[in-house]
Amino acid sequence: MTALHDAPPALRAPEDQPVKKSRFRRDRSLLLMVVPAIVLLIVFNYVPMFGTATAFQRYSIYAGFWHSPWTGLETFRQLFSDPLFWSALGNTLILSLVQLIFYFPVPIALALLLHSIMSNKVRTIVQSVVYLPHFFSWVLAVTIFQQMLGGAGALNQFLRQNGIGTWDVMTDPDTFALLVTSQVIWKEAGWGIIVFLAALAAIDTQLYEAAAADGAGRWRRLWHITLPGIRGVIVLMLVLRLGNVLTVGFEQMLIQRGAVGRDAAEVLDTYAYYYGVVNANFSLGAAASLFKGVLSLLFLLAANKIAHLLGEDGLYRR
Repeated sequence: MTALHDAPPALRAPEDQPVKKSRFRRDRSLLLMVVPAIVLLIVFNYVPMFGTATAFQRYSIYAGFWHSPWTGLETFRQLFSDPLFWSALGNTLILSLVQLIFYFPVPIALALLLHSIMSNKVRTIVQSVVYLPHFFSWVLAVTIFQQMLGGAGALNQFLRQNGIGTWDVMTDPDTFALLVTSQVIWKEAGWGIIVFLAALAAIDTQLYEAAAADGAGRWRRLWHITLPGIRGVIVLMLVLRLGNVLTVGFEQMLIQRGAVGRDAAEVLDTYAYYYGVVNANFSLGAAASLFKGVLSLLFLLAANKIAHLLGEDGLYRR
């Protein structure tokens, strides 16, 4: 048996072929189901990557990709010398940091709260209610906040009735980061709990029963069983979040940019749209998007490396 296991691949090939064919016949239905997903991934995720080559051209829609002149890194020199680009990058990092501090813990806390509810009926009702805003468009979500916090909204009507000065939160650049984060929490926190609820459901209930028999209270069971049980998922979601640290919501910013002003609401995505697509400077927009993609990849790799150094799996197990 040992001699067969240690044999060179050429000698094992005759026995491996029937095994591979048998596995292929066994899994052919699953492989066929994966084909459409792979095709969509190639068409919509990998084929568009060729468009980033326009960042190194003076691209013209009339000349096309093949006849536009190549300019090397000239577009990137133009991009990095633009103060508006650095302003957009600064706004993106600030908004992302505020969302990381105030939004990221909310789905975890909400999942722990739902997990502690003993009644399945109450849990289902609460889950359905918190899921619902995820399916609203950003236009509707911003409109709801406008009705509550805008100049003619419920907040200012209350302030006027009580003789207090009005405050239009929707157009205040100083509180825009908190406003955007509160919108993200209201719209996406319910959807974000799905992964954490799945992780909580995978914890062995016998651990809770044994801890309760030993006299452990609710908080001690939470600290010593629940949080360690979902620690790997929390780290994974944090790594993924850091990988998308430069994505803070294109539609959300585009809708509110006119009301709050470019200085507060301009982010990398809206910069690439306005200065690349609207002004027909496609090469500049491609350069901004390529810079964002490369920086996001570096953030993702750094976060994953730190997770490995701390003994966590991160995106994959080493």
